[in-house]
Amino acid sequence: MKKYNLILGCIISFLAISCSEFLDPYPSAIRDEDYVLESSTAMQGLIDQCYEYMSRNYNNNEGAYLDCATDNAVRTSRTDAISRIAIGVTLPGDDPFQTYWDRDYKGIYNVNLFLKDENGRNTRYMLDEHFDELLRNRLWGEAYALRAWFYWDLLQKFGGKGTDGQLLGVPLILEPVKIWELDPEEIRNIDIKRATYEECVQQIISDCDEAIKYLPKAHRDFLVEDPLDLRILGSRCYGRLDGITMTAVKALVYLTWASPRFNPEGDQTRWENAAKFAKEVIDFKLEVDGAVSNGFAVDKSVNFLNPNDPSIIFASRYNNNNEDMERMFYPDGMQGNGNMGATQELVDAFGMADGYPLGDPRSQYEYDPDKPYENRDPRFYSVIFYNGRTISTGAAGDKLYTFENYVGGKDEAERSSRNSLTNYHIKKFVYSGLNWSESSVAKMPHCKFFIRWDHMVLAFAEAANQIGGPNHQIDGLTPKQAISWLRSRPTYDGDPGLVSDPYLDEISLAGKDAFNEFLKNERRIETCFEGTWFFDIRRWSTTLGDLNKPVHRPVITREADGSYTYDYEVIEERTFRSAYLPIPYKEMLNINGLVQNEGWESWQ
Repeated sequence: MKKYNLILGCIISFLAISCSEFLDPYPSAIRDEDYVLESSTAMQGLIDQCYEYMSRNYNNNEGAYLDCATDNAVRTSRTDAISRIAIGVTLPGDDPFQTYWDRDYKGIYNVNLFLKDENGRNTRYMLDEHFDELLRNRLWGEAYALRAWFYWDLLQKFGGKGTDGQLLGVPLILEPVKIWELDPEEIRNIDIKRATYEECVQQIISDCDEAIKYLPKAHRDFLVEDPLDLRILGSRCYGRLDGITMTAVKALVYLTWASPRFNPEGDQTRWENAAKFAKEVIDFKLEVDGAVSNGFAVDKSVNFLNPNDPSIIFASRYNNNNEDMERMFYPDGMQGNGNMGATQELVDAFGMADGYPLGDPRSQYEYDPDKPYENRDPRFYSVIFYNGRTISTGAAGDKLYTFENYVGGKDEAERSSRNSLTNYHIKKFVYSGLNWSESSVAKMPHCKFFIRWDHMVLAFAEAANQIGGPNHQIDGLTPKQAISWLRSRPTYDGDPGLVSDPYLDEISLAGKDAFNEFLKNERRIETCFEGTWFFDIRRWSTTLGDLNKPVHRPVITREADGSYTYDYEVIEERTFRSAYLPIPYKEMLNINGLVQNEGWESWQ
């Protein structure tokens, strides 16, 4: 029985353990290529299976755990692969990103087989010609969209400066490759090289543009003119890639390509494209999704427990009745695993209640080091659990829990291996109604918001500021106006955001560079634990010194009178050997001509 494997992601495993580890990309996992090419169900399954390759939550090494390789968080397990990346002791066998290389190329294989010789367009899916055409066009557009999606993921993770000094992307494979027909020597002699970074960008943008030609602008019932067409189009396709998502991908690609690490020549047109496409998505959410009842609105908070949250541009399929985030973030005292904790650096990134940075003398609130969590930015309280924080848990909200992160307290780092090492625990993404001590445990759905409106606002603000400064207007919107939406909107808990914001007024007059640093902090606050900060700090940085900084935690002492004193200590030193992730070691061993990223010379 033939098996289908990816040329890059699967090579060494194919050689070592045959192909049994890798399932066919088809729904039944038992059909050969001839069957797939002749079966409309299997052909459609090529596309459907690609969505199963995408993460469904934040509890993995490309989600919240990835922040543990930044100054935002620390992994509780010292032997975890992400921890080892952060302290510079990763070995080839510990590579936590190999699985994503394999996964993405599996998806690309599926798509390439669908696109090859227009197989997907030549297949008859439905008897009715009109509906068949609608479905064929949608699937054809999705194929290009998915290839763009997987290549963007690969480029973001593995693109970088090679040991040859060139800025490289990943191998661009646009044809399905039958690895099972090659012997080991043929595999080693395949002429596969990493494309340049620019070539990868252009391929992604090209695929996005091709996808947009065939896909609906968005999967919404109210955008479908003929009600009968809702059999194929509309909200039944929610969770599949669409036109507005591909526009958002273009904005993100250009934003990264415009950033200092990937734009040494300072090409301004990249910033212009990032701003243009981000603004298009922003407007769609405001004017189209915002025009319907219960649609998107700037004054609505983001609800990570709602797979249909109006702020979503593209999200994963959801896991219903799920407890992963609560188990991951809660401490031992709440029957969680405390798998990671926020750093003091992230906590300090949240300013005061009137928007000024922490301890800024212009703030009307004086920062008290003995009461460090009072009068803070409202967003802080919906993201971090800290010493003394009391929350209501359980379905009825009638069970109180107080965090005790002081020395000897039940939630202190050293008290249990299931407590965070940082003496902070994480509130973002968790459902407080879940309490495992109840006879009937209430759980909520969880999914991953890959792209949301807030990400586009941040992209626009950064790009537009680089073009003309904080008050530069692009199509009626300035960076200052855009970022004010995020600072004033309700928090994840639904509490009011910043009611007045004098600091925003002042920093917007301080010039492009000052506003850029301000925007970086806003991005940090808004996207923490979503798995994006790791790539953000790298695209901005120009030296390893920007990344190799120690992170801290509080040491909290409870005094006899019940008050607390706070000292701070280094919890982890960061020793990154490279600003880039390594090309998987197994690929370096088995394919001649691959160039490794700088800093990983021993992995080749």
